Amino acid sequence: MSTLPSGCCHLPGFFDENAQAALLTTLRDVVAVAPLFKPTMPRTGKPFSVDMTNCGPLGWVSDKERGYRYQATHPVTGQPWPAIPAQLLELWRGLSSYAHPPEACLVNYYAAGCKMGSHADIDEKDFSAPVISVSLGDDAVFHVGGLKRGDAKVRVTLGSGDVFILGGPSRKAYHGVDRVLAGSSCLLPKGGRINLTLRRVTIG
Repeated sequence: MSTLPSGCCHLPGFFDENAQAALLTTLRDVVAVAPLFKPTMPRTGKPFSVDMTNCGPLGWVSDKERGYRYQATHPVTGQPWPAIPAQLLELWRGLSSYAHPPEACLVNYYAAGCKMGSHADIDEKDFSAPVISVSLGDDAVFHVGGLKRGDAKVRVTLGSGDVFILGGPSRKAYHGVDRVLAGSSCLLPKGGRINLTLRRVTIG
């Protein structure tokens, strides 16, 4: 297997089946308050393939008119985002080595056939905090490269319950999801994959 870039860490099976089920129950409460919506690309207005929502003091959104940004309210309902679940705050405290809590948790839902193009997470102000993600549901083929879009990429399959960290030299590395392996998990009744991404947005 290829070696991950420095600053990346893959923790397979970090959440066991019971913990995954408990987290999924909590996420249903999040989505009940902050429904999934379809972000669109800046300038073109092209919709993303994933549906998403957020929890935490801030949420990441994107639309044609104002582009990529964080804001304190849901773009459709206008209501504040719900709180980040306790399980995820505990995960951050245990793995981030960062003094302040995350301010945003992106919740991306990948239905069969969805993917995420290669991109870098650079809308935040403090890059000393890592980005920590949790996978739930179907496996995904994930790629991570260097600080330039064209740098060589390493691919790894992320399974349900896996945690992946982008930090240190790889905090701003290009990464994305090539494909979701439909039917590889039975966690989600309708299939698909949920990816949870914890981020610190402002400087602590």
